[in-house]
Amino acid sequence: MARKKKATKDVTRGGDVPRTFNATTTAFNYTRSEVMIPMRDGVELFTLVMIPHDVSKPMPIVLTRTPYSAARRASRTTSPDIAMALPAADEALVRDGYIRVYQDVRGRFGSKGRYTMTMPTRGPFNEGKVDQVTDAWDTVEWLVSNVEGNSSRVGITGTSYDGLLTLMSLLDPHPALKAAVPVNAMVDSWLGDDFYRHGAFRTVMLEYVYRQTASRNAAQGIPWGYHDFYSAVLEAGSIGELGRQYGADKLPAWNRLLEHPAYDDYWQDQALHKLLEKAPRRVPVLTVHSLFDQEDLYGPVLSHETLARRDRSGNKTHLAIGPWCHGQQSGEGSELGALKWGSDTSLEFRRQMLLPFWAHHLKREKPSEPLPKVLAFETGANRWRQYDSWPPTDQTKSAHLYLHEEGCLSFDRPKKATESFTEYISDPAKPVPYRVRPIVPSFGGQGSTWRRWLVDDQRPFADRTDVITFVSPFLEKTVTVSGEITATLFASTTGTDADWVVKFIDLYPNEVPAEPSMGGYQFMISGDILRGRYRQSFEEAVPIESGEVLPYTVIMPHVHHTFEVGHRIMIQIQSSWFPLCDRNPQTFVEQIAWAQPADFQKATHRIHHTTDSASFVELPLQAADAQSAATRKSRAHSRSSARPRGSHETSRGS
Repeated sequence: MARKKKATKDVTRGGDVPRTFNATTTAFNYTRSEVMIPMRDGVELFTLVMIPHDVSKPMPIVLTRTPYSAARRASRTTSPDIAMALPAADEALVRDGYIRVYQDVRGRFGSKGRYTMTMPTRGPFNEGKVDQVTDAWDTVEWLVSNVEGNSSRVGITGTSYDGLLTLMSLLDPHPALKAAVPVNAMVDSWLGDDFYRHGAFRTVMLEYVYRQTASRNAAQGIPWGYHDFYSAVLEAGSIGELGRQYGADKLPAWNRLLEHPAYDDYWQDQALHKLLEKAPRRVPVLTVHSLFDQEDLYGPVLSHETLARRDRSGNKTHLAIGPWCHGQQSGEGSELGALKWGSDTSLEFRRQMLLPFWAHHLKREKPSEPLPKVLAFETGANRWRQYDSWPPTDQTKSAHLYLHEEGCLSFDRPKKATESFTEYISDPAKPVPYRVRPIVPSFGGQGSTWRRWLVDDQRPFADRTDVITFVSPFLEKTVTVSGEITATLFASTTGTDADWVVKFIDLYPNEVPAEPSMGGYQFMISGDILRGRYRQSFEEAVPIESGEVLPYTVIMPHVHHTFEVGHRIMIQIQSSWFPLCDRNPQTFVEQIAWAQPADFQKATHRIHHTTDSASFVELPLQAADAQSAATRKSRAHSRSSARPRGSHETSRGS
């Protein structure tokens, strides 16, 4: 008898992929939830909530708001262990019973609404009813009301743009917000964070703006067609033309940057250190600053100074300064480039400062010892130090290190009254590179070492005829510098505009027995640029009077460094830093972003060093070093061996 065939079902109907699926295993030690949190205007923001299991008491929440994809932050692996799913820096938090939350800002990745890069607060540049301040408030309100097992105590943290969002939450803090840790935060993007540096446009940020705003999910990068970013920018001519060639002129955020070259109302309205002056000062804050942050070197110190000044009790403000690049405090911190610190400084910071700070303010667990107001790593000596304030003004005194003829540096003022200068020719057609070529595009370029460029050896540039150097004698005593460096240049130019770049360098001995590869290394401790047209006011550009000797103040990032015995102090001066910053045509034009080829002209620049025009670098020396410098009779002329090997002689007037 024939066997009946079974009825078949169409297996293609509906497909094999269910509408929803959550991986489950008894090994999972956490609950992962993806929620859409409504803001006051109805826009919903994608939020990822990670709740550890096996915690018997209510848990505090640590929140990060980001434009860089919340989902990616919590998808490191498919492990059932929460610490494996989250970024490595979160391990200690979730192991210790914190709920970890990441959220996409409006208009990015999983969130609804429209994205505005660095959205201004409500006011003249934002006429709407919402901003990042209200979104943070609404998010905290929803979390404490809806997340199971939370203690109604919330902390907020983030790095870079996420750090900006962290600080913005403090402008109108939710009552449940009990602690904040802004890391390498964008604070003032014209004075020194990201987009401009004292008037010089940071060309490298074209890549950032393109990736951030060309698509909702950062899917598009610039199709450079170049391995060497230097060539790509130079051949385009102006930065306006560079952007146009790659379609960036269709991006509103890019156009806004070019439309506001001066420190006008647009930038001042967004300067967070100014906004924090008017905000409530209730939330304890631990600010994290990196000495070699290639992106946001000014913001953390600016915001910390404001927060500390407004802290009446003196117990709500802390600062950690580490020898890191941008965001390195969350990873491994024993070295950066060729520099080695002798220990994992990032891990030490997290254990000694960060975790006790969270525990104190979110869990109400009093630390065994009071947290230092300032914990700062001292490079050179390679040790942590504690201070009551930053800069440690009670322990430092200002000293002037003067530039002399024949490329010398001395704490003695020049005595020569007659004309004396060091000159060089600056050619915009051959700008000084900010690092050795080829320069791989910074953000996402294969083989890019962008993160460590601030500690690159400066020897390759010291040999150029358009870079001048000044060197101290060999140090017979250690010299410790703590705080902001400022250079005052008495300079003249044959052009009508100019950029002035000053680099403050630790020149290593010719031989270093413990590390032979560091022999003669030129370690840039601090350095920055001033666009000459803003020498009188950052708010208004004015031409330079050709041939006139004028003072220029170049403000440089804070340092915390000891020059060891046998080292020397070096100053390098140049007039381009390319393509980190756009080229100055050296003839005054209204809009440098759209300068024409004929506008770019060679110019002869002179740095003067006479009694009446004494160029100098102002150093905040540790008090003992300052006293020694003031009383010690420095040699006006160093021995010939004090000049670095390979340095060149420039034309000098006398």
